[in-house]
Amino acid sequence: MDFGLESLQLTTLLLIVLAGFGAGWVDAVVGGGGLIQLPALLLVPGITPVQALATNKLGSIFGTATSAVTYYRRVGPDLKTALPMAAIALAGSFGGAILAANLPSTVFKPIIVTALVAVALFTALKPDVGGITALRHEGRKHYVVACMIGAVIGFYDGLIGPGTGSFLVIALVSAMGYAFLEASAKAKIVNMATNAGALMFFLPHGSILWAHGLLLGLANMAGGYLGARTAVKQGSRFVRVVFLAVVAALIVKLGYDVWQENFA
Repeated sequence: MDFGLESLQLTTLLLIVLAGFGAGWVDAVVGGGGLIQLPALLLVPGITPVQALATNKLGSIFGTATSAVTYYRRVGPDLKTALPMAAIALAGSFGGAILAANLPSTVFKPIIVTALVAVALFTALKPDVGGITALRHEGRKHYVVACMIGAVIGFYDGLIGPGTGSFLVIALVSAMGYAFLEASAKAKIVNMATNAGALMFFLPHGSILWAHGLLLGLANMAGGYLGARTAVKQGSRFVRVVFLAVVAALIVKLGYDVWQENFA
């Protein structure tokens, strides 16, 4: 297999490492690392959007796996909820990736921006939400809601990607009643599965740039480990603040994309 290492210039290598580390840290705390990684990958000479999306998934799975293990050791999230949710999300992500190859993401961006604005307002206007875990559902309903969240957000991750972790966190906080820290811990397990689902589609199509993706993955691991440890140490209040900052950045980025595509 040709990994293309000889084609990497120093500036490209530094860009990938810095983007991967920053994205890994952000992803570990609240998700949304794709906001950093995808634009960085699109600056690589000659890369196509599908290659950027596929390579981003390869790099991201290293970071989400690292932060998931770190959270599991330090927070101990309930795997009875997280694992079924992850399995459903993996299938949803695979389906989203199939559609991504045939449908422009511009169709969905205005809807996503509106959803992000609603999420930001909800979080900002309800400062007590996500402070402590107070589950809203019991028994079978708890698992049904979790799997529905996994299916919808998994599909979104395979289709578009950026903001997946943030959507998972806010859904686990608002719809299920988890504290921000506990929600982030579960979100990493589910996000690891959504990355895997998308990769299952992209691998046979040869869209992954292996040199870029593996470098991205190593940097992502370092950022993910540090981000998870920081979140555990600082607690749910810190995660909430970072969450709002990342959602605001996503609104600006996707809102600008919508403006350029429709009005510029």
